[in-house]
Amino acid sequence: MHPDLEAHLLHCRNLPSPPAVALRIIELAQDPGADLNATAQAIGVDPALTARMLRVANSPLYAGRRRVDNLPQALTLLGLNATISLALGFSLAQGMRGSGDARDQERIWRRSVLAALAARLLGNHAGVKRLEDLMLAGLLQDIGALALLQAKPEEYPALRAQADGNDALLSLERAAFGADHAEVGAWLARHWRLPAYLADAIDGSESAPVADDAFQACVQASGVIADLWLAEGDVDALRERALALVSACAADGTRLDDLLVRIATALPEISAMFDVHIAHPGHLAAIADHAKELLILRNLREIQDAARARSEAQASEAQVRQLTEQSRRDPLTGVYNRLQMEEVLEREFATAVALQQPLSIAFIDLDNFKHINDRHGHLVGDRVLHQFAQTLQRMLRSTDLVARYGGEEFLVVLSHSNEASASRVLQRILEETSRMPMAEVDGKPLYVTFSAGLATHGTGRQFADARSLLAAADDALYGAKREGRNRVSQHGQ
Repeated sequence: MHPDLEAHLLHCRNLPSPPAVALRIIELAQDPGADLNATAQAIGVDPALTARMLRVANSPLYAGRRRVDNLPQALTLLGLNATISLALGFSLAQGMRGSGDARDQERIWRRSVLAALAARLLGNHAGVKRLEDLMLAGLLQDIGALALLQAKPEEYPALRAQADGNDALLSLERAAFGADHAEVGAWLARHWRLPAYLADAIDGSESAPVADDAFQACVQASGVIADLWLAEGDVDALRERALALVSACAADGTRLDDLLVRIATALPEISAMFDVHIAHPGHLAAIADHAKELLILRNLREIQDAARARSEAQASEAQVRQLTEQSRRDPLTGVYNRLQMEEVLEREFATAVALQQPLSIAFIDLDNFKHINDRHGHLVGDRVLHQFAQTLQRMLRSTDLVARYGGEEFLVVLSHSNEASASRVLQRILEETSRMPMAEVDGKPLYVTFSAGLATHGTGRQFADARSLLAAADDALYGAKREGRNRVSQHGQ
């Protein structure tokens, strides 16, 4: 940029500067440790900005399945990066709309808002991941024009009045100031210490060759699409240029007409967000009507394809869930198997440690089970195991877990249970088991008893890990067997 123009801009009292909230958001954008809490605090000091963020979170561009009613919900829905980009765009837009020629200012903002929308929509078809960053770059590509409007309040409006289109305006700017508004905007972005990608995007927004980078190419195309929307008179040349740029950007084959329909659909919402009125141009009406018909047909096909794909995916997911659940269960008893229980126990132990809550586990072994198999056969033994497992599940809470650990051994995990409450539960199960037959042989009831070893983490003793807790319950089980079976023994007692 010409040194004289730079010096004039530096010493210009009317040159806009970012509001305080924008400065804070700029800091957050460059802070790798920034989080949603810090961003919410920065945004929350500005009621107007807060209202805009709520509106954008509930808009068709971003809305989820439920309505967002407060700022934390909005920021959580949008995510950190999107929040920072959108908030920066809103705050800078508010700060830049200050003094200057009101008519020219509105024309520039209409182009900026249209470009922001076009850039975001086009970026979606170009495969750009940072859509909010792209939207911000589209919005700010004309900040140089707003700066010139305020730094050169007499010369620049007159120069704009002479220009027949954006290309002519660029030529007049270079001749009068030694730089065009894209160069001025890039200088201003660096002066404000905006993120480097924004300064680079603004600098290249009016470049003639189409950029190889998809992000930059979408910014370049967005300004031309905005010019086509706002143009008066003959638009053939603009349309041809816009067609070429959209074709170069859209990796999925989206056409200009499709994009114009999407812009028309989203325009009322985004216009309200930025407080600018943008009319629907008459010269695009026929194009829009034709494109709408094509879009409706395409949407119908997409809906049908999506419904079929969703149905197939749900069937596959159900089958996967069923197979996964089967792999976790013991096929004979229906309770969890040993492998699954070991995973669950690790998780429950970590949760108990983190929340400083008690966790009890019990090893249960059916007494003299070998005699049942030897005397009555394995089929009867299987019925006993199945019935006993069902009795355990019925008498435990839904938050407790049961697994067949091997043979006639079972493991019970009792979350949030201290020694006393866990012991009471196991004693009650032991009494119920001794009263209720587990099978019937030759018309006669078959009763069983069990021995249980109980260990608890978090009250009387802290265990180093889940395996140590498991070993303690196993030791207690052998203590119960040594003491004569048909009893519950607690570790350490």
